[in-house]
Amino acid sequence: MAYDVSAVGSLVSNESVVLRPEIAGRIARIGFRDGEAVQGGAVLVELDSAVQRAELQQARARLTLASANSRRTEDLFARNFVSQSSRDNARAELDLARANLDLAQARLDRTVIRAPFAGVVGIRSVSPGDFVQDGDALINLEDIATLKLDFRLPELYLDRVQQGQVLELRTDVLPDEIFAARVDAIDPLVDAQGRALRLRASLANPGGRLRPGVFVRVRLVLAERPDVLVVPEAALVAAPGNVQFVYQVLEGKAQRVDVSTGMRRDAVVEIVSGLAQGAQVVSAGQLKLRDGTPVLVREQAPKPAVMVKPVVTSAPEATR
Repeated sequence: MAYDVSAVGSLVSNESVVLRPEIAGRIARIGFRDGEAVQGGAVLVELDSAVQRAELQQARARLTLASANSRRTEDLFARNFVSQSSRDNARAELDLARANLDLAQARLDRTVIRAPFAGVVGIRSVSPGDFVQDGDALINLEDIATLKLDFRLPELYLDRVQQGQVLELRTDVLPDEIFAARVDAIDPLVDAQGRALRLRASLANPGGRLRPGVFVRVRLVLAERPDVLVVPEAALVAAPGNVQFVYQVLEGKAQRVDVSTGMRRDAVVEIVSGLAQGAQVVSAGQLKLRDGTPVLVREQAPKPAVMVKPVVTSAPEATR
């Protein structure tokens, strides 16, 4: 039986970004279709770059001139025809021309917006010919090959959660499937208002069947105990004084046995003490029973086991 805890959470993209231009300009070309997958480094948007290309050509020309002047000055300085100051000025002009070329190249590069990572683009709200300002939102890019799951647990579980623990999640989007995830990170800061601990898990998302923002129900397995004695929840009878008991079948008669219980899960209850492995208990009709009442056990066709072994067998019905 697994010792677990339930929570709710939301799926988040492994990587998510809204692409924005660093300079103002007119959109010259859009290199993607809405909702398609793109590779990292792919050109998504190009701004009109006529001015930047002209500045780059100008910077190259100035670098050529500064380089020639520097060579002539070096030659003249070697023959003592110019001063050290002239030589230093020529070198400085050359360094300045190189810096201006790098600056012009950087301005040209900013007219091209590339995908920083592989992912799926969203739905754009701009078109070729639109004039955009620096910082305007152009398109969102989501990496959904792997998803992150953010959820919270009460602070009392602080010493029971750790990285690498396995969890299961369900969603109404795919109600018949259970997805496996693993805890990647635990926030060191506990929310002082909600007294909650924030955790982040990750899960593979082949085919992109799940999407960021989807609401999920989480079951985090804190510990696994393979050898647990369990009985059907219907076999338990509550008595005054916070006492619970079951009727055990011994030699064809019902015998009341007080039990201590542990965890409950999937309609079964852990029995901590009171019963031995393999004991047969009554799971229906207990209100008709007293100690020593004869019990007739009806045989049923076997069903696939759904409980953690060892399973305590039970009789579905008891009669006097």
